Amino acid sequence: MKCILVLICAFTMLSGVAQSNDSISMGKHSKLSYKPLIVPALLIGGGFALLNTNANDRLQTDIRSAFGKDFHTKADDYLQYEAVLQIYGGRYLGFQPKNDLLHQTINIVVANTIMCGAVQMMKHSFKEERPDLSDSFSFPSGHTGTAFTNATLLFYEYKDSNIWYASSGFLFATATGAFRIANNKHRTSDVLEGAGIGMAVGTIVSYWCPFQSFTFGKNKTHAFLYPQMGTNYGIGLVLER
Repeated sequence: MKCILVLICAFTMLSGVAQSNDSISMGKHSKLSYKPLIVPALLIGGGFALLNTNANDRLQTDIRSAFGKDFHTKADDYLQYEAVLQIYGGRYLGFQPKNDLLHQTINIVVANTIMCGAVQMMKHSFKEERPDLSDSFSFPSGHTGTAFTNATLLFYEYKDSNIWYASSGFLFATATGAFRIANNKHRTSDVLEGAGIGMAVGTIVSYWCPFQSFTFGKNKTHAFLYPQMGTNYGIGLVLER
């Protein structure tokens, strides 16, 4: 289990710091290097490679044995949104973000919408049964996709200000994926797939910066996105003028 967590952390860190001269245009002001998309592609490929294999089943047994077969936590329901709080909170800790509050919110909404759409489409296409047999929407992991989408957005928001703070979201995202397996809600293939999709979407949206010149009328508008937790889980939006 430790090897898997170390590999996922290494993949995520390498994805953020990778640089390349080969790039594709992502709009007027930004260019996206091919290299940051290599690691997400490897994670996505690894998820597909493990799907419906004996290795996937063995990993499930080994990881759950390490945590304990009766292990259960709701921490993954909260940790998937942790990077959103860091994105908003970084400026108050003295770190300089790439975007203002409004455009941070736009990036979070756009990235999570794209990721959720891709994950849901795949869930309904593959119809993989969960390890706990609760339903047939196991592949890929939506919690992990959310966690890695937001961790990647966090990275690109603050990497030029403080690389350690920017990278810290990946630790919480990795913990989210590990807990999904430990809770017997997902297999390693599901988590790798969700992580890869989340990182890919987060990277593309960070470079794309949709609606970069968007404002609400003439007055300055502040936007704040926050996780909703309780009976139901989701994201709330507050706009202030």
